[in-house]
Amino acid sequence: MLPARVIPVLLLSDGGAVKTLKFNEWKYIGDPGNAARIYSDSEVDELIVLDIDASKQEKEPDYAWLEEISSEAFMPLCYGGGVRNISQMKTLFRLGLEKISINTGLVRQPGLLREASDLFGNQALVASLDIIEERGQFFCQFVGQQRIELGKMLDYAQSNGAGELLVTSISRDGTQTGYDLQLIQYLAKRVSIPWIVNGGAGSLEHLREAYRCGAPALAAGSLFVFQGRHQAVLI
Repeated sequence: MLPARVIPVLLLSDGGAVKTLKFNEWKYIGDPGNAARIYSDSEVDELIVLDIDASKQEKEPDYAWLEEISSEAFMPLCYGGGVRNISQMKTLFRLGLEKISINTGLVRQPGLLREASDLFGNQALVASLDIIEERGQFFCQFVGQQRIELGKMLDYAQSNGAGELLVTSISRDGTQTGYDLQLIQYLAKRVSIPWIVNGGAGSLEHLREAYRCGAPALAAGSLFVFQGRHQAVLI
């Protein structure tokens, strides 16, 4: 057994659970409440739930969905998507979520992370960074294709109250070809708070490689959803 957390990621879109490929193509995989129940029955340590439409469409978090998922999940829940203010966060915490992930809000409401951390505690706040590589450099990409150098965002998140980072490789998302080990090595040298790497896991060996490379926690979606060469949907 790996001495690291291994965390399923559940993506929400258009009323259901989906799985993406490089943040573009997506495939419907089932009812999110049922997926949460399966993960709960499997006794996972934690579940990350991300609404991939909320920020793009400037929607509120879907509280009804999240209440259903929370009622089925007997493990810590982290939610991200469309979170723009403290009032929304209070509602999410009342639904039973333990952590809130902020992505677009890091750049559109730059004071939100610090305000939320001071109010709720940094253990409840996750800074979510979606990574693209260009000419050997890592950048964080946000809604609207805005890009900021990864090092700057790491400094900002760590100095403004993030208790944890969720770092996702866009180019590895859904490919099941393995994590970006260069990205992991970069993070291992620069990050002093807990962090989770996401994007690319397709086998248990990929988890081992990432851990040996320095990742303290590992997130995965496709690994827990698809099986076999025909990619049958387990959920």
